Amino acid sequence: MRSSIWNGAQAAVRLAKGAVLREAMFDVADPAVWIALDDAVRHGVRSSADGTWVPSWQAPTDAQLALALCHWDGRIRERALGKVAGRPELLPLVVIRCADWAEPVRDRARARWAEAVTVETAVALAPLALRIGVRYRGDFAVGLIDEVLRSADREPLLPLLTHADRTVRRFAHRLAVEEGFLSAAELARSAARDEDTVVQGLCAEAALAALAEGDADDDVLEPLLAARNPRTRSAGVTALRRAGRGERAVGFLADRAAVVRACARYVVRQSGGEPVEWYRRRCAEAGDAALSAAMVSGLAECGDRSDAEVLWALTSHRDPVVRARAVGGLRALDVLDVRRLRALLDDPAPGVVREATLALVPSARMLDDGWLLERLAAERARETRVSAFRLLSAHGGLVRLRAAVALVDDPDDRLRNWARQSVLRWHPTADVPPGSAEVGELLERARLFDAYRLKRLKWEAGLRA
Repeated sequence: MRSSIWNGAQAAVRLAKGAVLREAMFDVADPAVWIALDDAVRHGVRSSADGTWVPSWQAPTDAQLALALCHWDGRIRERALGKVAGRPELLPLVVIRCADWAEPVRDRARARWAEAVTVETAVALAPLALRIGVRYRGDFAVGLIDEVLRSADREPLLPLLTHADRTVRRFAHRLAVEEGFLSAAELARSAARDEDTVVQGLCAEAALAALAEGDADDDVLEPLLAARNPRTRSAGVTALRRAGRGERAVGFLADRAAVVRACARYVVRQSGGEPVEWYRRRCAEAGDAALSAAMVSGLAECGDRSDAEVLWALTSHRDPVVRARAVGGLRALDVLDVRRLRALLDDPAPGVVREATLALVPSARMLDDGWLLERLAAERARETRVSAFRLLSAHGGLVRLRAAVALVDDPDDRLRNWARQSVLRWHPTADVPPGSAEVGELLERARLFDAYRLKRLKWEAGLRA
């Protein structure tokens, strides 16, 4: 974006110096360059000492008219619009003027655009018109493009379906769906290919709507089921029921995406299966090499607390991702065993430590603070130290202050800043013994307060100044 703005500003300077329009513009296909050109001329470029540049109206060049179309004086912009007929290179500026704040300029620009728009110009200027369309009164140019493209055949629209700008792709796909320009198979491929979630949803829904009940068209289902994005895969899995292939949804019960697993469970149930039993069988053998983290997540998503022992067994699995998902599953099922979870805080896998910490935070006061303070030592793994400090902070009161002061000079930038903020925000709570000499010692050791603030905190803690 910055380069486009710079290119537009440079183009304005070149035009003001007399350069030919083709030579002055760096990238005529980039809408941002034309918008930047308009802004630069309006607010910066002047060709005469008094700043009242006016073109020669007898035989103006394209470059002169381009500057005039962007002039700060609306009367000059309006007059320039009367000279643009037969000059297709100036149509981008005409599109911009269709949203001009001055009504006479706006009306004349719209008339010029209505006269000049063709299928080719509509396709070429759609990206610019869509940028201008977000402005107040900016919908006219887009509306005319929409009207022209709907009355044409599908071929001119195809380049817009793969345009780099997602707004353009959304516009083109919405138009193609409404006008029936794409077959169900083409829509399925678009849903699988495009990275924009709006396009994915639009095309997937349209592709499935085109399938009749019981229709198992592989040209539609296969691209959806093989798509990289979860939204499209979930649409394909849901369609398996309508296509009479519900048994195939079993293969997606272990999909990496939760939304796909949820859709697969729905289809399996509708087909008479029981997904939770499938997950239980897969997770029962902790040593099974085929066990995946997604299977563990699936058991937690549809299981109950009776599955806790299976998940506990998986917390010792050789795959760290499986171990982390098992701990996350125990948390999801609200199964808490402080002793067993505490042991997982020393797990070598950061993901396991994070999940165990999340599960233990509500019960942090049940953990021995001395044991946690030992894990703040610099030789410990970073994830262990972060976990220990988080749990000590959840203790509150004097324990939180001890932990924070211990890290105020820590070499780890994030831990040090976190600890200092914790000290600065600390206040005595009901569980802090009034007049505790340790509080005063810790506050002084932190060296983070001025004399007044230190005196105030000591007073709050029941200490004499």
